[in-house]
Amino acid sequence: MIDRIIEFCAHNKFIVLLIVGMATAVGLWSMKNITLDAVPDLSDTQVIIYSRWDRSPDIIEDQVTYPLITAMLGVPKVKDIRGFSDFGFSYVYIIFEEGTDLYWARTRTLEYLSNITPKLPSGVNVELARDETAVGWIFQYALVDTTGKHNLAELRSLQDWHLRYELQSLPGVAEVAPIGGFIRQYQVNLDPNSLLAYKLPIDKVVEAIRQGNNDVGGRLVEFTGREYMVRGRGYIRSAADVENIVVNANAETGTPVLVKQLGQVTLGPDMRRGIAELDGEGEVVGAVVIMRSGENALSAIERVRARLTELEPTLPDGVKIVTTYDRGELIERAIETVTESLIEELAVVSMIILIFLGHLMSALVPIVTITLAIIISFIPMLGVDVTANIMSLAGIIIAIGAMVDSAIVIIEQVHKKLEHWKAEGKPGDFKDVIISAAKEVGAPSFYSLLVIAVAFLPIFALEAQEGRLFKPLAFTKNLSMATAAILSITLVPAIIVLLIRPEKFKFRPRWLCRLTNAVVVGKIHSEERHPLSRRLMRIYHPIVEFVLRHQWATIIGAALVVLATIPVYQRLGSEFMPPLDEGSLLYMPTTMPGISVTEAQRLLQTQNKILKSFPEVERVFGKAGRAETATDPAPFSMMETVILLKPQDQWPKVERWYSGHVPEWLARQLRVVWPDHKSTQELIYGPGGMNERLQIPGTVNAWTMPIKTRVDMLTTGVRTPVGIKILGADLNQIQEIGQHIEMVLKDLPGTSSAFAERTAGGYFLDFTLKREELSRYGLTVDQANMVVMSAIGGENITTTVEGRERYPVNVRYQRDWRSSIEQLERTLVSTMNGAQIPLSQIADIKMVSGPGMIRDENGRLSGYVYVDVSDTDIGGYVDRAKQVVRDKVALPPGYTLTWSGQYENMQRVAERLKLVLPITIFIIFLLLYFNTRSVVKTLIVFLAVPFSAVGAIWFLYALDYNLSIAVWVGLIALLGVDAETGVFMLLYLDLAYDEQRKKGLMTTKAHLHDAIIHGAVKRLRPKFMTVAVDFIGLVPVMWAVGAGSDVMKRIAAPMIAGVFTSFVMELAVYPAIYAQWKWHFEVKRQPAAVPEPTLTAS
Repeated sequence: MIDRIIEFCAHNKFIVLLIVGMATAVGLWSMKNITLDAVPDLSDTQVIIYSRWDRSPDIIEDQVTYPLITAMLGVPKVKDIRGFSDFGFSYVYIIFEEGTDLYWARTRTLEYLSNITPKLPSGVNVELARDETAVGWIFQYALVDTTGKHNLAELRSLQDWHLRYELQSLPGVAEVAPIGGFIRQYQVNLDPNSLLAYKLPIDKVVEAIRQGNNDVGGRLVEFTGREYMVRGRGYIRSAADVENIVVNANAETGTPVLVKQLGQVTLGPDMRRGIAELDGEGEVVGAVVIMRSGENALSAIERVRARLTELEPTLPDGVKIVTTYDRGELIERAIETVTESLIEELAVVSMIILIFLGHLMSALVPIVTITLAIIISFIPMLGVDVTANIMSLAGIIIAIGAMVDSAIVIIEQVHKKLEHWKAEGKPGDFKDVIISAAKEVGAPSFYSLLVIAVAFLPIFALEAQEGRLFKPLAFTKNLSMATAAILSITLVPAIIVLLIRPEKFKFRPRWLCRLTNAVVVGKIHSEERHPLSRRLMRIYHPIVEFVLRHQWATIIGAALVVLATIPVYQRLGSEFMPPLDEGSLLYMPTTMPGISVTEAQRLLQTQNKILKSFPEVERVFGKAGRAETATDPAPFSMMETVILLKPQDQWPKVERWYSGHVPEWLARQLRVVWPDHKSTQELIYGPGGMNERLQIPGTVNAWTMPIKTRVDMLTTGVRTPVGIKILGADLNQIQEIGQHIEMVLKDLPGTSSAFAERTAGGYFLDFTLKREELSRYGLTVDQANMVVMSAIGGENITTTVEGRERYPVNVRYQRDWRSSIEQLERTLVSTMNGAQIPLSQIADIKMVSGPGMIRDENGRLSGYVYVDVSDTDIGGYVDRAKQVVRDKVALPPGYTLTWSGQYENMQRVAERLKLVLPITIFIIFLLLYFNTRSVVKTLIVFLAVPFSAVGAIWFLYALDYNLSIAVWVGLIALLGVDAETGVFMLLYLDLAYDEQRKKGLMTTKAHLHDAIIHGAVKRLRPKFMTVAVDFIGLVPVMWAVGAGSDVMKRIAAPMIAGVFTSFVMELAVYPAIYAQWKWHFEVKRQPAAVPEPTLTAS
């Protein structure tokens, strides 16, 4: 069938070119319209239930979080449920199975939520969070006042009631979450003595203020032919309005008792659960722009940038917007890095082809084919909504060399056939010669490309984060390979017939004719006469003769080389993924729970000031506590500081051996291998680095990057590379186990920091009610607790409406009456008969410790131990840590440990690879067998796999690369390339063998050796070219710098070294194995076989 396709396309060039031209035009349109991103969307399908209730974490846990979790455990397709109870907030994160549609998941969650909501306490505000995740934090900014005329409350109002809605209305934006500053609040601070003098309970004041804040409508009235809408205007619009609210009237005189007679009304800040700080210069108001799940990140960011630019002139004088994080910059850098590598690879491959063929028209065939294959590959990418990102474009990059191999082999065979055609006197039409040559190698070439494409199919079996990361790469690689395979049997025959012309043009003027012939017709160089091929053959010929004389020694030597690689493989470290340098860092120190807002602000500013002092740092934006979004459950004890780094060419220079001794153009290339500045790891962990400078008592450091952290926390709940989840029934016991693990791991080599959450480390002021005393005074528990909530804790009782702005009104006792336990004991409680009694008569007041925050894992209480590691691989570290914990930490019955973080992902990948790799090998074996129809030939081709493993493993060891999912993807890609090179090596040996046999020259060992030498040496150029484009085509990736280059290097490294050693060993070992096989199983069994060992050169 392939032969018929080749013949049809060669005879119908116009139809082929028309179809390919149309496909190319659509491909160009797809390239312009495809979505751009830095990395694929790695987030799980997640739905968040977000609840607010001003209660302590244990009350929130018992009455809100735990009931919600148990209700959600029955939702279909749920994989994990994580709960988090903090003061005033409950978060329930429902993680669904891979592939679950987000909006189906939200619908089913709402269905189950409707059953449990009526059973929750009154006053609990439960809502389904927006269709967003923490991975959607794409843009952050701060409002800075350069004049000092605007306080934090004014800036926060500007953010909440102006900027927020302007940005939130943009397509792709789900939410704009404010952080920091002060929310303006009307504070009614009551004097207990005044309440006693007027004999008023506090709940009477609360009710009066609630009733004193309302607007109403009175339908319609008519006057003088006009219709008037009736309104009753009673909204609170100022502190004076609150002061003049009537609480009661004197029974004897009728004199009204106003709020201002019972206390003071002031404007102040609402309770804060998050603060923001910029560059160590003090507090600011900030905001986080969160993208809707599944949206185009770069498009959303561009719209945000444009809208902020439009809004800047409308800001008050002296107020400016400072960008503190912009993922768009990472996306643009990443795409630039990949695009540069792609262009460089295309240029290198084209140059290799032109040098080896030495014929412009012939070189254009593979060059045009590979270019069009890349362009057309973007059509299905756009069709199935694969974004153009580091991984998807890397799939095209690692395929470029292999994509052009088929065209090279076909054009080489055409050259060879035309050479014989000329030598035989040019019988028949040269087009028939070209078609015949294409048919001879078309099928094996087509199958070899399909082998490379199909070998990557098992990547689609990867799941979770690694699947979402590498499936786009596998998709684009397979698409580009399949496109190249189709073009190799359709477009290539058509343009070969069109471009290659054996006869020269004859027309005048002669100079133009000579120029046209030189460019368009040219001269096809045979392999023996091509200067580069001739030198290569001169080197390789004696090697083949030596191998044929020492066949078993060659085979045994190759086996020993493979065996010697095994100990090196065992010394390689392991990790889940290599670091993606995002160009920014995320510093996440943790301190003890219970830290106050004031102390958190002081600590945050100190940290930011130190970080800003580094010359490599451009901007530092830190937050303590949470932004006002369901995607951020951070307590005050957990801080997050985004550190924007300057471009690395602006970092302080470090003296290298070439500094000042070589020209700048050469220095630029040397910097790729020996950078003249610190690495990011040295900046963090090196002497005098950030980690050393930020050793602040009471805090534990963790260093990571923004996107990576958001993904890790969404996937595993752990923000550090290694996390240990302790599951059990008692928080105190969980804390004790966690502290023991923390102590054990701190001394383990490789530990940068270890911190166990203080699950029972919060501070509480308990009012324990005396039920006998309550009954004596005729009070209920609710009435007593109302005093605790309102008079002492303070309660937002209503909201003012001031145009578009809304502010809370809070009632509580004056500060002097709640500044000590003694003062609190004198808090007055109204009895049934109107008498006022001190709180100490009905309650015991004491300070205690308890859970500052509570975590759940699928309904079980849990605590986390966060471990940051440096100077070691994750896999090796966890193996050592597990052993130490097993030996030194005894777990009580009913308590379990789960190792999480990157390690959890690594374990899942390891189990998956046990399935993926055998399937990959089996598929390749089947395809090779269908092509060769010989088990022996298939096994010979498969020898390329261990040969390539030699180079891949030694190169990884030399570069100090750990085994990671990126490396394994490179190794899986290498399997397909190995099969292709093996097929071509065997193809030319078979062609030479068959040619000799047809001539009747295959009866002795000498005849066999002649055929092997001809197939190995005389057809070296096409084999060398196919490997050269695979090998040298990937070298620019190893030379790349910038965002995404580290991931691409891990994929390319095993392919580069594996292709090299596989080719070298195939050149040496295949002739020996082929000679043994053919002699013992075919030639020797012929009746006329003669075993003379004579070697002759052809």
